[in-house]
Amino acid sequence: MNKILIVDDEKAICDLIELNLSASGYLCMTAQDGLKAIELIDKEKFDLLLLDIMLPGVDGYDILEYARPYKIPVIFITAKHEVKERVKGLKLGADDYLVKPFDVVELVARVEAVLRRYHKAQQVLTVGDVVVDMEARRVMRAGKPVVLTNKEFKLLVLFVTNKNIALFRENLYERVWEEEYYCDSRTLDLHVQRLRRKLGWEHNLVAVYKVGYRLEVPD
Repeated sequence: MNKILIVDDEKAICDLIELNLSASGYLCMTAQDGLKAIELIDKEKFDLLLLDIMLPGVDGYDILEYARPYKIPVIFITAKHEVKERVKGLKLGADDYLVKPFDVVELVARVEAVLRRYHKAQQVLTVGDVVVDMEARRVMRAGKPVVLTNKEFKLLVLFVTNKNIALFRENLYERVWEEEYYCDSRTLDLHVQRLRRKLGWEHNLVAVYKVGYRLEVPD
């Protein structure tokens, strides 16, 4: 299980990120100031750092420099949206840069992308009797192969990596189809229906009124 350190001086943001990443199968620790973050980096082994830039004690740039010998990938999550700030962070060695406010689905996707780049991403995901092999792009249900289209597989990965989180229709459509969502489109609904049928998720993959869909998995 990948361990992630979340560093932000706003506890509510730390809690939000921790809640969603934990639901996606990550082990999370949090810190609200730079000195505490450095203390944890020295004591624990992390697979990824999510760093705010403006922090009490030691800022995110200094934490990035401090963590360099540990070779831990870093994603900056900050309200600093200016191009020069993004360029500075990336030049210092950050692997990605996400501006607040951010979408939870995008955050999880960026975390997955960075971990995959470092070969730390989970290659096999399991939900009940469904097993998803990310590298082989193979899906098994109760030991038997399930044939999915490319878009069905992409949808499945989004649901599995965001278990128990309500995902907006617009985000699902735009991430899978890579084009702007049209409110009268039935394409997404049809793909969700096929996933339900193929995976036996008629009671797990539920519609969320005025939002989209959620994969409900017992804790």
